[in-house]
Amino acid sequence: MRNLLHAVCIAAVFSVGSLAQSTQTSEGLKQYVPVLPSVRKGFWDVDPKLGYAMKPVGGGMYVITDDMWQSAFLVTEDGVIVFDAPETFGAKIPKAVASVTNQPIKYLIYSHIHRDHIGGATVFRNLKGVKIVALQAVSEFLKTQNDLERPVPDETFTADRTIKLGGKTVQLSRHFYHSNEGDLFIYVPEAEFMMAVDCVTPGYIPFSGFDITTNFDQYLKVFDELMAYDFTTFVGGHLTQIGGKQDVQDTKDFTMDVYQTVKRIHNGVDQQAVVAEAAKTIGYDNKFLLFRVILDKVTDEAVAELKPRWINRLAGVDVWLETQVRSALIYVRWDDKK
Repeated sequence: MRNLLHAVCIAAVFSVGSLAQSTQTSEGLKQYVPVLPSVRKGFWDVDPKLGYAMKPVGGGMYVITDDMWQSAFLVTEDGVIVFDAPETFGAKIPKAVASVTNQPIKYLIYSHIHRDHIGGATVFRNLKGVKIVALQAVSEFLKTQNDLERPVPDETFTADRTIKLGGKTVQLSRHFYHSNEGDLFIYVPEAEFMMAVDCVTPGYIPFSGFDITTNFDQYLKVFDELMAYDFTTFVGGHLTQIGGKQDVQDTKDFTMDVYQTVKRIHNGVDQQAVVAEAAKTIGYDNKFLLFRVILDKVTDEAVAELKPRWINRLAGVDVWLETQVRSALIYVRWDDKK
């Protein structure tokens, strides 16, 4: 029930606002700033014939991207473990694996339920000996979907799972920073590799609404949870860049700044005065509209304060900042302590 109410609040708050700059006209699109030069330097060259780019990152790990989504795989002496099969290029992953090793794919790990990250998994069902591994809650959800593009896992676990193969270790641990069913930290200690999808996008602020999180309280904690691991390579599941601990820290700094700014502005607003001023124009009958005036005031003031601080530090600030502010506002107003 709490998740349902939370979803209703999200819909309510997001419906009352729109992106400050329209994306429906060419002039509106031109108002957005170009991607930062520092971020452009991290772009990979995606081969249009292959439809993806692939790089080794050490310790038997390879990362694959089509410039929008990311997957990865670990090559060992006894087989290959694949992490996610994105909807856009999942069917091409077996060929990519075969281009660097003769070892067979033994496992496909689902990071979470979302179609964009595992909707290309069907091809793995046709590979002999491959086991799909996921959280039990993910499996239960997929059973209700009966989605051929997201096959139901063969093996499940509830919280933690360790897979050892060919002298390498993959540690899987459940967290709740994003989806209701849980999201995995995928950690390979021998490669100093961490994959945590939909929380950090190196070089950028998070996607809309802090990666459409359903649990902002847990999202606030995910960065310290990640930093407790020893890794040098970080993969967040989106775009091309791979990162490291500094990218996790940068996203934490941005997130905490948004949260603290929204909380300070919201708790400092004289809401009765705001409503009284609006009522001079519209009266007191339209309570929803009066409530919107309060929410919009907090949002507008927070965006105006935050944007100059971050526009030259991370990419996508003018694209998604308003949605981040509104997500934080939902938490501050309905869930957080004063």
